[in-house]
Amino acid sequence: MIDPSAKVDASAKLAADVEVGPWTYIGPGVEIGAGTRIGSHCIIKGPTRIGRNNRVFSFCSIGDDPQDKKFSGVGESRLEIGDGNTMREYCSINRGTPQGGGVTRLGDDNWLMAYCHIAHDCKVGNHTVFANNATLAGHVEIHDFVILGGFTGVHQFCRMGESSFSAIAAAVVRDVPPYVIVDGNQAAPRSINREGLKRRGFSPESIAALKRAYRALYRQGNSLEDALKLLDAESAAFPEVARLLDFVRNSVRGIVR
Repeated sequence: MIDPSAKVDASAKLAADVEVGPWTYIGPGVEIGAGTRIGSHCIIKGPTRIGRNNRVFSFCSIGDDPQDKKFSGVGESRLEIGDGNTMREYCSINRGTPQGGGVTRLGDDNWLMAYCHIAHDCKVGNHTVFANNATLAGHVEIHDFVILGGFTGVHQFCRMGESSFSAIAAAVVRDVPPYVIVDGNQAAPRSINREGLKRRGFSPESIAALKRAYRALYRQGNSLEDALKLLDAESAAFPEVARLLDFVRNSVRGIVR
């Protein structure tokens, strides 16, 4: 299952059925779970743990040093990748830094198209889609079911909430609340991600409540404080609105507005 031209360090731990393509290098401190396939000309460095049934296409760089001038090579620095992810050609994912918590994390069932980059200390959830050339700076959080359009760039320390969506070439410099579509440079809110919520099985009542919440935040001229009061009134009946409210209240960088 390992091509003769590949180089796998003796200390790396690969499940018996892991496939490794030609001219790939797998270094010390790497663990790869069952069913994972690694393409040709990839570089995977540790400490890195890759789970089960992942697909890594050609020319990916996984688990290399963080692109942070403060990183000296001393202290905790690792990468954790879950199960069922796809990383297309030329993707790069860096390990964490001691100052940022020590770990970069990619969850399960994520789809990364070609040339995507996940920087040090990022936390990416599950079931996300990164279109070609989507790029995360350091310390970014991407929650479940987020879709990043091609060439989206997310500024360091920003968060994108559950089921949010960025259009092509969006420049995200503030937090994007759950369920919201943004576009532009700098990214601005456009609407609720109605089609994405339908695909996830959200009820018409929940979608209607989120549309009311969106209007309160962005369309009625309310101050943020007044908008949050309106969201609070609906949060008991609709847990989706409660999650939106909690996200906005806990924003450090501030939300797109």
